Amino acid sequence: MKNSFYITTTLPYVNAPLHMGHALEFVRVDTIARYKKLIGFDVYFNTGTDEHGIKIYEKAKEKNLAVQEFVNQGFITFKEQLKMFGVSEDVHFIRTTDEHHIKSAQHFWELVAQNGFIYKKNYEAKYCIGCESEKTDSELENDECREHPGIKVSIINEENYFFKYSAFGDKLLDFYEKNLDFIIPDFRFNEIKTFVKNGLQDFSISRLKDKMPWGISVPGDDTQVMYVWFDALVNYISTLGWPDNLENFEKYWVNGKPTQYCGKDNTRFQGAMWQAMLFAAGLPNSHQIIVDGFITGEGGIRMSKTLGNVIDPRDIVKEYGTDALRYFLLREVSSFEDSPFTLERFKDSYNSGLANGLGNLSSRILTLSEKYLDKCPEIPEKTDFTEYFEIYETFDIKKVMDYIWDKIQNLDKKIQETEPFKVIKINEEQGKKLISELVLELYIIARMLNPIMPETNEKLKKLIRENKKPESPLFLRKE
Repeated sequence: MKNSFYITTTLPYVNAPLHMGHALEFVRVDTIARYKKLIGFDVYFNTGTDEHGIKIYEKAKEKNLAVQEFVNQGFITFKEQLKMFGVSEDVHFIRTTDEHHIKSAQHFWELVAQNGFIYKKNYEAKYCIGCESEKTDSELENDECREHPGIKVSIINEENYFFKYSAFGDKLLDFYEKNLDFIIPDFRFNEIKTFVKNGLQDFSISRLKDKMPWGISVPGDDTQVMYVWFDALVNYISTLGWPDNLENFEKYWVNGKPTQYCGKDNTRFQGAMWQAMLFAAGLPNSHQIIVDGFITGEGGIRMSKTLGNVIDPRDIVKEYGTDALRYFLLREVSSFEDSPFTLERFKDSYNSGLANGLGNLSSRILTLSEKYLDKCPEIPEKTDFTEYFEIYETFDIKKVMDYIWDKIQNLDKKIQETEPFKVIKINEEQGKKLISELVLELYIIARMLNPIMPETNEKLKKLIRENKKPESPLFLRKE
């Protein structure tokens, strides 16, 4: 029986098309999922859409649409974009408006309440609609959240239900102590430890329905709806059929080393809040949280429509193709730090790494092969990829890419040094042997591209097996 592995993205809101930061997260999660399948795991890849909350409600009103119609449209757009990012077709989709998810979130609430971690009180707080979370004065500038400049925080003053977050500080710190690589990279883990050590504050987990009707009803109280984060985080287990399908839950959540990707602005929700919620419900914790940095514009400034430095991933795919976008995000963007994405930087990388690099190398070797070999050399059934696979286990995908492109550069160097096109004219047998070696080494590179650039992987393997040079460049150079 295969070992199981569970991996999930965060769920983006459906109020706007996916941006470059989303593309980064989805491409990375897809790459890890493909790698795990490649080495024989039964993989459950979860993603989907977060469809409740004030942000969604107000956007639908702005567009003069019924909220359900608005989120339905958003989900269709979401699925179309995932195809553009080359995300595997056997992904599992969850929507927080799904009937099963609603029942699952309500059951989760009831468990937490039964265990004594939910209570009701009056309170007043500052709230950022962009983040869908409460903010302290230290997190604000001019009454605006630093992550969402231009949006004034709103004031909430009402009676709501609260989660006893403060009860889990010591338990979380003990859990972190026993799971030393729970959050990757370690500097993000240190931030969370400091955050928890400074003391956790109980937070509101409901809203008055007459003020914000678009949400899941609180069990036993129809006057309130669940706070969007409390509802949405449950998706990670509701997607598995929990609490009805305990076999699936056991297989993938209990035994599948559940691994969650998120952006650095999401780390507290995934690494502390969700873990405390799981403790409160008496359920097993996540196995690991992998945290991405931000995609920035020129000069390290965060991409923003207001600043006009946003690059739409759909435009990149339209001009360069899916694998070119995946290549840049996986090779040129730091695995864990912020990284800039500019059109100039993208084009330079595309030309050097793909058009002049992999594309040119493939064309040279396949041209020699088609001209001098009768057929493709016999391809060994097994190749030792131990060193290559070990890098994936660190989640440092940029290092994986550098490993492959070192192989590409070394193979290019081998052609220059051995000059098989000259050798074959003097010694046919020796020349054919050299060309065969080059073809087989190129095939190994093609196989390594499987999780990274799946389209190129298939195209290149097919050309090698058919012993044909490409009719047109794999990657056309852009001037």
